[in-house]
Amino acid sequence: MSKMALIGAAAFAAASSAAVAAPHHFAGANLLPMAKITLAQARKTAVLAHPGVITDQELEKERGGTGLRYSFDIRNNGKTYEVGVDARTGKVLENDAEGSNPD
Repeated sequence: MSKMALIGAAAFAAASSAAVAAPHHFAGANLLPMAKITLAQARKTAVLAHPGVITDQELEKERGGTGLRYSFDIRNNGKTYEVGVDARTGKVLENDAEGSNPD
């Protein structure tokens, strides 16, 4: 592999991991052992379902799906959307504009 291709591949890998990197502490982190889907996988699924910038994230027990979901606030074009991803199946459970009373 040429030196330029190697540098390009390294830069792509670093940028890709940064796009799904997450803080170590977030609301519901104590529930992570119950999840089958990682936070990184859920973040990727959420952004694929609704492109934008994740501004908030949590893992919570909530009705619907298997009862354990990642919830992401995603900002896009000045509007915030809530995207819920089932933490056990990876299925998108919610993809709606955030209401006037966000939770």
